[in-house]
Amino acid sequence: MIYRRFGRTELNMPVLTCGGMRFQESWKDLPLDQITKESQSRVEAVIEKSLAVGINHIETARGYGSSEIQLGQILPSLPRNQLIVQTKVAPSPQPKDFIETFETSMARLRLDYVDLLSLHGINNREIADWTMRKDGCLQAARRLQRDGRVRFVGYSTHASPKLIKELNASGEFDYVNLHWYYVNQLTWPAIMEARHQDMGVFIISPNDKGGKLYEPPPLLTELCAPLHPMEFNDIFCLSRPEVHTLSIGAAKPEDFDIHLQALEKLPDSERLLPPIEKRLRDRVAAVMGEEWESSWHRGLPEHEETPGGINLLEILRLLGWAKSLDLVAFGKMRYNLLGNGGHWFPGRKADKFDDSEIRRVTSGNPFSNKIPDLLREAHVMLNGEEKKRLSQE
Repeated sequence: MIYRRFGRTELNMPVLTCGGMRFQESWKDLPLDQITKESQSRVEAVIEKSLAVGINHIETARGYGSSEIQLGQILPSLPRNQLIVQTKVAPSPQPKDFIETFETSMARLRLDYVDLLSLHGINNREIADWTMRKDGCLQAARRLQRDGRVRFVGYSTHASPKLIKELNASGEFDYVNLHWYYVNQLTWPAIMEARHQDMGVFIISPNDKGGKLYEPPPLLTELCAPLHPMEFNDIFCLSRPEVHTLSIGAAKPEDFDIHLQALEKLPDSERLLPPIEKRLRDRVAAVMGEEWESSWHRGLPEHEETPGGINLLEILRLLGWAKSLDLVAFGKMRYNLLGNGGHWFPGRKADKFDDSEIRRVTSGNPFSNKIPDLLREAHVMLNGEEKKRLSQE
């Protein structure tokens, strides 16, 4: 295992994290007597493999159903000072509700303290405002820290890059959980701000949100050779020292294996990455045009500023990768969540809009005149059965 200093926490963080959102029995809370032996054995096997290969950072959340209570049957028996345990609790307008939920997490985990507590899902301005206010949940989390229940306080987010950078610049958080990988590099300025603030940087869902890489299309597999697309994405991310750990949501012990292979190749990143990145860029340029990769996102408004609430940034991003790298299944998975994802994945599909209004709000984008047609193309290519977040299913 490779370890990196997790920002000002000074924790010695493994570059792979054991994410606890895919091995649990249920996305709903369950009493212990309703958890099957098979499910509990699977969780135990994942943790055993994780620790055996040096992944001592175990991450879960109050919103992950039975994950916490199942981990609570294992963690108390392990050497506590050798573990880095993280859970996440959604902020609330009323800090007392946040504290009560935190206490539920601790009871499920059967721990006296957690190393890392994330305010889970600071995804928009409203949640940020009532989290950061003088009597908000951030201050409640800091009280838990002073009481020894929490070692370090951070946040997880699916917010706009602008808001994430602003939250990082506040200096109020010890670390951040955010999305960043080859197919979504818009949050890089926020990561650079995190470096400036000496924050830990944790990458959320590099395999799933990073392109559904566990089921890569043949074209992507060909372009990433000799690496598997998951290996390429791991090495791409970890070749940046500003990135400290990638969450591996293992459902079974062998899910770690390909990522461990990637770590063996990480020292050779300067040789492995450039030819793959060139092939990927050339493919994007051939399909979408030379300007697309560097300019497609420029001047695009947030969904709140777009007529009909259309999420232009997300739709055009998905279209570009679907057309150029055949990431159509990934695009459909994400596109059909629009309208159903709440503040975790905001905005709406491009099913109804006025061309002139779209051109007006995208006038600062070099593709402004083409965007209405691109939106129609995206809807035809990606529209399908409505999706829900895993926690909603």
